[in-house]
Amino acid sequence: IEIGFPSAAQVELDFTRKLIEQGHIPDDVNVQVLTQAREHLINRTFESLVGVKRAIVHLYNSTSKVQREKAYKMSRQEIMEIAVNGATLVKENAAKYPDTDWSFQYSPESFSQTEPDYAIEVCEAVCRVWQPENGQRVILNLPATVEAAT
Repeated sequence: IEIGFPSAAQVELDFTRKLIEQGHIPDDVNVQVLTQAREHLINRTFESLVGVKRAIVHLYNSTSKVQREKAYKMSRQEIMEIAVNGATLVKENAAKYPDTDWSFQYSPESFSQTEPDYAIEVCEAVCRVWQPENGQRVILNLPATVEAAT
């Protein structure tokens, strides 16, 4: 169950903490939270999840050509580094809380507007960090974040 974006607003963090602290999440339920691939947001996300039994941390960053070139003015490599650095921080933060059953999810934001070969490269780079082949549960979400027509 996706419960929010706790690093985006205090009210969402408070809601997440209330669910955990007051025992409103059944033991067999995974809650999911969203975070951008930014260090302070990832750290705050994990702080919001202290004590949760099972969680999916959904990481994303912009990957489309328009976002890379116009909004971020970054190369493919620089954008990929944002994804890899974010994935690394997620993995490191999860390791601090071994009593939680973690799953990781990654989205190349605006996937439908990202060149397919590049989207695959970024997703593979994130998976190299998370290592699903070694048992880490990983979900790849390929969203049509922005509607567009050609």
